[in-house]
Amino acid sequence: MEWLNYHHLLYFWMVAREGSIAKAGEQLRLAQPTISGQIRMLEEQLGEKLFQRSGRNLVMTDVGRLVYEYADQIFALGREMLDTLKDRPTGRPMRFQVGVTDEVAKMLAYRFLQPALTVATATHMVCREGPLDRLLADLATHAVDLVLADTPIAPTIKVKAYSHALGDSPISVCGAPRLVTQYKARFPQSLDGAPMLLPTEQKQLRRSLEQWFEAQGVRPRVVGEFDDTALMNTFGQAGEGLFPVPTAVEPEAVRMYGVGLIGRITEVSERYYAISVERRLKHPAVLAISNAATELLLPPKPRIARRKAAAASTDD
Repeated sequence: MEWLNYHHLLYFWMVAREGSIAKAGEQLRLAQPTISGQIRMLEEQLGEKLFQRSGRNLVMTDVGRLVYEYADQIFALGREMLDTLKDRPTGRPMRFQVGVTDEVAKMLAYRFLQPALTVATATHMVCREGPLDRLLADLATHAVDLVLADTPIAPTIKVKAYSHALGDSPISVCGAPRLVTQYKARFPQSLDGAPMLLPTEQKQLRRSLEQWFEAQGVRPRVVGEFDDTALMNTFGQAGEGLFPVPTAVEPEAVRMYGVGLIGRITEVSERYYAISVERRLKHPAVLAISNAATELLLPPKPRIARRKAAAASTDD
């Protein structure tokens, strides 16, 4: 079995943290050539460069940043062990790193992730956003613990991960007040020729909506296409066109953007997935997200009715 030299890792970690070999040498009370030699030996063992020169400065490579994240957790765990042995409270929160794809509405992502902050163990959440393929690469290297997406992992993706369905939400069409006045009546026929903001053509929601438009015999006038849902919603807030939002967060969207409901499309829905390297969910934060998802994805009216029913039951 090949063993990692933790002295070498410590010297690398100190240089990365302090920003220079000279400052790390002061902390470690070691000469600069000694530290440089130890880092070089670590690079030889790993078979990767950890630093590269940028002028007079040392800059971590992509592999260096990954090694630094692991080293940071390793030495934090060592400090926690010492604190535990000395019978001192650690106060160290559980680190939970999550990736959110561009297609998942920000309000819905917050609602999905918020239960992770309520687990018994204090949680330090780190959120990353990007395309699914990049986030899956982060998942494969354990740079994130979970990916929230609107599609499951494809069989062609060579990443050992599992898609856990969280549920689905119908779609609501919203618009600025003047557009509500103009297009709310006679929905969905009123959408024919209406200015529309939609996801870009490669998105699943876009394809589903276009199929629904065709089935209804309407052809909206597409005035904008967006990869990012938050930007699409901002254009919708400004009155540039009608825009789709998940019905699960329709009330929040109406309040936040100052818009109104044009109509709901129950025949079209978005399904959401928690993608993890675990076949069976074990991470406390991920379990909290999964357990709360069913209630979150109820449409607005049923969710309110359920709360009233629960309150009435309590009164009895």
